[in-house]
Amino acid sequence: MSEQLSTRSCTPCQGGIPPLGPTRAKELLASTPGWSMLDEARRLEKRYTFGNFREALEFVTRLGELSEEQGHHPDISFGWGWATVSWQTKKIKGLHENDFIMAARTDGLETTNS
Repeated sequence: MSEQLSTRSCTPCQGGIPPLGPTRAKELLASTPGWSMLDEARRLEKRYTFGNFREALEFVTRLGELSEEQGHHPDISFGWGWATVSWQTKKIKGLHENDFIMAARTDGLETTNS
């Protein structure tokens, strides 16, 4: 299913809908290996490691471009050889299917050649 998620695009989230319930969130989490649900299942997070600062910066740049394209933006922190990415749909203060789609697509960027 992670391959299926990684080929999907985000759908606009208008807000006013409830976040994913724990059962559905756990099902989708199983399709995004290495990601953790935090803040009482309201946020996804994963840390990536790289060989140097330039590789981390290039990953963050690619993620920024994908995020702009999809209209869904993560919180990112990074430094020499690492980047931490956090997904949450802020309009609903929790997780939406878009967050899992973007987590899977973020994983695809890790293997993209710089």
